[in-house]
Amino acid sequence: MAPASQDLPVPPFFDASTVGQVWRVPYQARAAYAQEWAATHNIPPAAQDGARIGLLLVDVQNTFCLPDFELFAAGRSGQGAIEDNVRLCEFIYRNLPQISHIIPTMDTHTAVQIFHPVFWMDNRGQHPAPHTVLQPADLASGTWQVNPAVSDCFPDWDRSELQQYARHYLEQLNRDNKHPLTVWPYHALVGSISHALVSAVEEAVYFHSLARGTQAQYELKGQNPLTEHYSVLRPEVLQDHHGNPIAQENRTLIEQLLAWDAVIIAGQAKSHCVAWTVEDLLREIQRRDPNLARKFYLLEDCTSPVVVPDAVDFSDYADAEFERFARAGMHVVSASDPLQAWPEFPLAPAG
Repeated sequence: MAPASQDLPVPPFFDASTVGQVWRVPYQARAAYAQEWAATHNIPPAAQDGARIGLLLVDVQNTFCLPDFELFAAGRSGQGAIEDNVRLCEFIYRNLPQISHIIPTMDTHTAVQIFHPVFWMDNRGQHPAPHTVLQPADLASGTWQVNPAVSDCFPDWDRSELQQYARHYLEQLNRDNKHPLTVWPYHALVGSISHALVSAVEEAVYFHSLARGTQAQYELKGQNPLTEHYSVLRPEVLQDHHGNPIAQENRTLIEQLLAWDAVIIAGQAKSHCVAWTVEDLLREIQRRDPNLARKFYLLEDCTSPVVVPDAVDFSDYADAEFERFARAGMHVVSASDPLQAWPEFPLAPAG
């Protein structure tokens, strides 16, 4: 039988003071330790779990989680994502026997994308500053236009077509009641250090895989240069200005999450990629069966909103979204509480 939830200690190699740093995980040493840890604490393989519990980690990457990187989710405390990830790592270690499967999602970009500065220019040839918000009226007035230099990145379209698409894109965001396009700093560039998982979280996910005999499932998102992709389940815009598909929902992942006995969700940022992933899940749940919402648990103390001093503060928006998710039947919970205290949580012994 698996140990009761949170009976496990945190392994002695975990050092909370290093969660805000980048370092190399000692894979071979941790693999050996994980096998010893599983034997010492009677941790069974995940394949024997009587209830399938998934942990969805949204974009727990350096670019969002470390202060020296591009889009640190500081929250109002100023240390939000670091504090979140200390709690998240401890949560994973203490609940190893109950977590069947971990899915880390990874925001994945290149330099030339519709939300990066180089895609746009004004009539002086200047690119917009990070955190500039673009509206359809900005294109109509000529305040901003597609940078003609990026046309070569889209060989199927000339500059005129790209300009038409850009207008369509901004208008579509308004029609779908989504946030207007924000020009973000260059971030999560594939192959970069900013793209990588936070080292301490990578170590915890790896340790879970070895201790439980299961494979972490990495889900990449955001590669399409012509649309934002906050939610891991679908990009913001699915069709171009001619009605042709440019992207699609991740139906495989949607079905996987809905099939599990419970899904725990944490990550960054609470106001954007976490909130919009949960929103897409909720839309699918309400279409099928509203009672499915009760299978989802939001780790509120393992996620922080985007807050940029003197620029933007999405804290109130994020809190309001979580309150709405709770009214729909999802559970807003704390990583510090034992799983036995979570409402309706399907704790079950190993089969």
